[in-house]
Amino acid sequence: MNFDYIIVGAGTAGCVLAERLTANGKHRVLLLEAGGSDRRFYIQMPLGYGKTFYDPKVNWGYEAEADPGLAGQKDYWPRGKVLGGSSSINAMVYIRGDASDFEDWKAAGNTGWGWDNVLPAFKQLEDFEGGANQYRGAGGPFYISANLKDRHWLGKHYEAAAQAAGLPYNPDFNGATQEGVGHLQLSVKNGRRNSAARAFLRPAMKRKNLEVITKAQVTRIVMAGKRAIGVEYVRNGKSEIAQATREVILSGGAVNSPQLLQLSGIGPAEVLKSHGIDVVVNNANVGRHLQDHLGINYTFRMKVPTLNDGLRPWWGKVRHGIQYLLMRRGPLSLSINQGGGFFRTNPTRTRPNMQLYFQAFSTLLPKAGERPLLTPDPFPGASIGLSNCRPTSRGEIMIRSADPLAKPRIVANAYGTDHDVQEMLEAVKFIRTIAKQPQLAEFIAEELRPGLLVQSDEELIQDIRLRSGTVYHPSCTCRMGPSASDAVVDPQLRLHGVEGLRVVDASAFPSIISGNLNAPIMMLAWKAAEIILKA
Repeated sequence: MNFDYIIVGAGTAGCVLAERLTANGKHRVLLLEAGGSDRRFYIQMPLGYGKTFYDPKVNWGYEAEADPGLAGQKDYWPRGKVLGGSSSINAMVYIRGDASDFEDWKAAGNTGWGWDNVLPAFKQLEDFEGGANQYRGAGGPFYISANLKDRHWLGKHYEAAAQAAGLPYNPDFNGATQEGVGHLQLSVKNGRRNSAARAFLRPAMKRKNLEVITKAQVTRIVMAGKRAIGVEYVRNGKSEIAQATREVILSGGAVNSPQLLQLSGIGPAEVLKSHGIDVVVNNANVGRHLQDHLGINYTFRMKVPTLNDGLRPWWGKVRHGIQYLLMRRGPLSLSINQGGGFFRTNPTRTRPNMQLYFQAFSTLLPKAGERPLLTPDPFPGASIGLSNCRPTSRGEIMIRSADPLAKPRIVANAYGTDHDVQEMLEAVKFIRTIAKQPQLAEFIAEELRPGLLVQSDEELIQDIRLRSGTVYHPSCTCRMGPSASDAVVDPQLRLHGVEGLRVVDASAFPSIISGNLNAPIMMLAWKAAEIILKA
């Protein structure tokens, strides 16, 4: 099979690329996805993502190595293995990131990726329910809910408490500034998950110049010297080869893109040689510089009914289920994260370094094999969670063997620096400050986790290590930069030292973005398509 472009991975970036590269009708594009269809009820129903959390039919289900920073625990890493990728199984929070994040990209030598460069792309792809202004777009292919309906009433009291604790109210974290407290915008449209597959890929699949093959796991990049000319993939137990006359584009994400490069002889020479793989390009950065956000929840027993009361009993499930099926309304039509915020853990910081989440919901008693979003605690509970915005710890992702079907080795190195530990310590203290404000405190019966017996810095840090985990934002493992000495791709997302090959996904981020990654990945792919079509 011959195509102009081959895209590996139908996740967020791959779906955007497939739509953009086929829109003019001039190019034949092949999109290969290891997973299957996204036409599943628990994918389409927003709160159904609890059912996909451990489902191997739609989830790679990775596990990181035992981590000293997490008290020796192994962290679970869900990643989407389905059309839409992780946008089909995530929590649907739409956050672009702080403008300064992209200025950091530009300052690192990535021309064309500063805030003034990326803002037009965000606005072009958006169809924001709140309407267009100097910061937001409307009429684009990707609908974003303002999340003004069916939120639990406790969210307003959380916002009031956070304001009493010193945060300004922010009506739009994707607007003029990120700092403050407010409600989260969601990738939900008419009560259904608005994944990248729904917004971009499904419309593009109607075009004759796009071919999408599912259940096709790419095992290597086919090279002619130092030029990528195609890929080999396995489907139904058979190996096949597809050729690209223009480019191969990797959009496998922060785990799979570096894995595939290494399997194809592009990466740290010592790692490749140890697995008997011939070195095509020695680049020590492939799989390294891993960045991820870490999060923790503080959980409270409440004096008033929360979503627990409606979603735990069978009659509540039936009532909300009927409400959702008939009206596409109610808690099943939303993310569990309804309130949010960004704050500075101390006044010496020049920009927010921590993200807040509020959930009128608690899950201290999980059901085996399922993220307990549909099985909350048997008492009224609520949680205030947070995650760090710019961790300084760095990890790596490396192949374990030359077997392309073997899962790679993920070394997250959580809390690998004192900086990351100390800012999280400052942050959890602020959670308690919010909870003590009368606007919220009047509804709180007690703090359940970690509990008020945990008070000293040493005790709080130990709790942080025991209860923290990834918030599923791995990035930077094929990072962008002008030089191969410290990067994998150049500012045009072309692989250093290889022709006809680009990486377009979160692995290409030069540094992690402050907030959830789905929106900036869409922006990256949107701009990448423009770059590719002009090449």
